[in-house]
Amino acid sequence: MVSQNSKPIEIGVKSFAGCSALANLVLPQASSAVEDSFEKCTLLERRFANGAHGIVAGLVGRFDGFPVHMLCYFQTSTTDEELRLCIENHEVVEESLVDTFGMTPHHVLFSAAETCRELLQVLFDKFPHYVLGWKDVNGKLAMEYLVSNWNPRNKTLLQMALQCWMLSRLESWGATSSMVAMQSKVQATLAEDDKERRSTLWAEAKTEFAKYEIVEATSILEMALWKEKLKSGWSNNGAKRQPLDRGECRCVCGSDVVIPNVVQFLGIVGSNPTRHY
Repeated sequence: MVSQNSKPIEIGVKSFAGCSALANLVLPQASSAVEDSFEKCTLLERRFANGAHGIVAGLVGRFDGFPVHMLCYFQTSTTDEELRLCIENHEVVEESLVDTFGMTPHHVLFSAAETCRELLQVLFDKFPHYVLGWKDVNGKLAMEYLVSNWNPRNKTLLQMALQCWMLSRLESWGATSSMVAMQSKVQATLAEDDKERRSTLWAEAKTEFAKYEIVEATSILEMALWKEKLKSGWSNNGAKRQPLDRGECRCVCGSDVVIPNVVQFLGIVGSNPTRHY
């Protein structure tokens, strides 16, 4: 890892050739590279145009304006207290959680060769769990970098992340049976040493959890519509206004019309969320 205060460097012939998983790199100002330095670096080639020169231009000043990302990138020299204070001393809004690569601090932390558990815990403490569900410009969740770079340490970190993102949320909903089923899928993923099979199990776990998120989202929407109807507590039958009780308000709150139309914009074509009620 090159220090952020290093002198400019020149990247030689095929220095990173074939590093198809390379997604995160910072270069000092005025650095340069020969044309085939990043040959077959699939993720970087997909992100930048104009070959090596375009890639270098994008990697110079990589985290300017993103101090939290910067500390996560240089995690070997960052203490958990430094990261905590940085987050507390900077106004962190959702826009600042995503850099020009679409990466959150979690992405940056997880894409390193070795991830610091203490820094990860700070991110869990300071940022909402749903950030783990955001994808970068390569279409990857932060946790997918751990799945690709598999080792005993990353296995433990993935378990921490899945506990935060999936299992704790299901537990907070009171969905005990769902949590047990999801926990089984998580454990199967963590126990699998074959890369291809692990990727398959991971994809299945994500798909299953997405179903639970649909139920959560549509349930919240129905409750909002129900609450709005309760505020009025009246219906109009064309002749005069009639008082409604709580049960009636739920039936006529309009969720049967609103929710199916909203679900279309969530990319859930052909689903029937009202069956969960």
